[in-house]
Amino acid sequence: MVQAIATTAQIGEGCELGHFVVIEDNVQIGKRCRIGHQVVIHRGTILGDDVRIDAGTVIGKQPLRSKRSIFQDEKELPPARLADGCMVGALVVIYAGCDIGAAVLVADGAAVRENVSVGEFTIIGRNATVENFCRIGKKCKLETNCYITAYSEVGDYCFIAPGVHTTNDNYLGRTKERFNHFKGVTVKKGGRIGGGAVILPGRVIGEDAVVAAGSVVTKDVPDRVIVVGSPARPLRPVPPEQLLENQGWD
Repeated sequence: MVQAIATTAQIGEGCELGHFVVIEDNVQIGKRCRIGHQVVIHRGTILGDDVRIDAGTVIGKQPLRSKRSIFQDEKELPPARLADGCMVGALVVIYAGCDIGAAVLVADGAAVRENVSVGEFTIIGRNATVENFCRIGKKCKLETNCYITAYSEVGDYCFIAPGVHTTNDNYLGRTKERFNHFKGVTVKKGGRIGGGAVILPGRVIGEDAVVAAGSVVTKDVPDRVIVVGSPARPLRPVPPEQLLENQGWD
């Protein structure tokens, strides 16, 4: 079995490491972790107990900066942290500066950019992308191929369906004026967004609100209201039996 493990790395009891694993300096891995084949864990990364990371995944990667990127800070970011019980699928990239809560699942092919926090028991689906400077709450579901743009905030118990697109630039990359208005989206506690919906920059989805599949949200969505269409318009209140307060969850 070929591995490259730094002498300063700390690996807990009962861990299983696959073939061609790379573990860099000062990595801390808790007890009973399972690290798959060809996984790369970058310098300083901290893994809790009972973490599973599948083949080909990269944890703690420092970001690349294009000459044209609006993000030009070259400071090295702090290490990534994954709490107890996290499960990370194959071919996932989790960047430095991420703080991933307990029992989070990040499915195959997903990407979680730098400076992102994810609350406990959240699911990030296959090929989903969470861009930089986002906060994702606890017990959320971000389904397959959804895209959470930079500077967004998703509250607890939110549901983001497959193929949802969020945006943060009304100027579509033109003129310096855009830098003064760059803003992601906010989905408040219990907000739900149906498949293929598009949320325009800076929009707020209210608590327990619902955006119907295929809608284009151009205005803020009130709490506990269903909106539909392009542009999205209020349809009716969310039925009482669908409200978070009536689910018996904690």
